[in-house]
Amino acid sequence: MNNTSTTPKKIVIAIDGFSSCGKSTFAKSIAAKLGYIFIDTGAMYRAVTLYALENEGIRNGIVDEEVIVRQLDEITITFRFNPRRGASDIYVNGDLVEGKIRTIEVSNFVSPVSSIREVREKLVAMQQEMGARRGVVMDGRDIGTVVFPDAELKIYMTADARVRAERRYAELQAKGESVSFDEVLENVVSRDKADMSRAISPLRQAEDAIVLDNSHMSVEEQMEWFEREFERVQRSLQA
Repeated sequence: MNNTSTTPKKIVIAIDGFSSCGKSTFAKSIAAKLGYIFIDTGAMYRAVTLYALENEGIRNGIVDEEVIVRQLDEITITFRFNPRRGASDIYVNGDLVEGKIRTIEVSNFVSPVSSIREVREKLVAMQQEMGARRGVVMDGRDIGTVVFPDAELKIYMTADARVRAERRYAELQAKGESVSFDEVLENVVSRDKADMSRAISPLRQAEDAIVLDNSHMSVEEQMEWFEREFERVQRSLQA
């Protein structure tokens, strides 16, 4: 990244977009590059979903909103840096759940759980508190529109649904998950529809967000794209 004439101002970087676009990987790389704090908001919603699955909030494939709302006061979510991974792990009530929240079962229920108003209110408040001091990279579905509408840099990530399904399928296969590609593709498509059509904080592009379609971009190309946009924002802030 090119040096600027003055020390770069710490900002909030909001990354929104579809599932399996690589938002978290992209955000982690940005945070590491800038020395910013990375906050995986998607993992927070997955953590609540996992808690519901394990504590009768979801039974026989049915989401019980009343039970989940009552459970919210029982849930404490924290992030701890894991030096072996070079990234933060997520904990629920002190228990490491990083691996458990990434299963296809959690993926199948995270959209309906995320659409519960009380769930979003609780987690949005937590996210805003985490990012109040700036110098954070936050990814999710409504960061630039709801959580941090005043973020200095907003990125909206997208990619072809089939490409995203291929990425997700490879990830699950590597973890030993027994799942078919068609099942993963169906999950990706249904998740898109649910995220964009929910009544509360639907996925949408903020008016001042910059679109990044990474369907055919390497990680290196995405970072080069980001560096140009970050420098553009810094120049505007210093003008």
